[in-house]
Amino acid sequence: MTVLQGSLLDLADGIEVRPLGDTVRRRTLGDGAWVDERTAWVGGADELYAALRRDVPWYAERRQMYDSIVDVPRLLSFYGEDDPLPHLALEDCRDALSAHYATELGEPFVTAGLCLYRDGRDSVAWHGDRIGRSREQDTMVAILSVGAPRDLLLRPRDGGASVRVPAGHGDLVVMGGSCQRTWDHCVPKTSRPVGPRISIQFRVRGVR
Repeated sequence: MTVLQGSLLDLADGIEVRPLGDTVRRRTLGDGAWVDERTAWVGGADELYAALRRDVPWYAERRQMYDSIVDVPRLLSFYGEDDPLPHLALEDCRDALSAHYATELGEPFVTAGLCLYRDGRDSVAWHGDRIGRSREQDTMVAILSVGAPRDLLLRPRDGGASVRVPAGHGDLVVMGGSCQRTWDHCVPKTSRPVGPRISIQFRVRGVR
């Protein structure tokens, strides 16, 4: 089992959800899509990673791929609208995101999907979160990363150059506007030796 190397730069005393406000940097992608980035949003990310790795009921999933049934290359867990989240810090994150984006989004974040990338062989293929009303409506997906850094790649759905968004330990990435409809995103496999990573994806009602 690959073990996470703790960060020497994360000096928070316990888990700390830091302010958003003007610390968020927006990158315009085109076609009405954008990405917000806030590095080191959650302090004490080592502690949060350890708690989630230990307490979340991770499960493996298998899916149809052409003529075969294949293993999904990551472990998963999902918390619906009425489910208590596995750590109080995630509730603080969800509330902070709902407050920060209230004017643009017009509704709160209510669900959380968690992915555990055990090493560089785990990945998620190109896709957009287009299950539900995000197929036709603008929405937001907010991703908190804890663990080893992995890049999130985005590319226009109709073709074009990809954009690389670093997702480090305690970092926040928010995909908004038309991003789910007009762009795809992925976490590619890597042959580099990387440790495990957990991503927490906060979404609004009716979006997967």
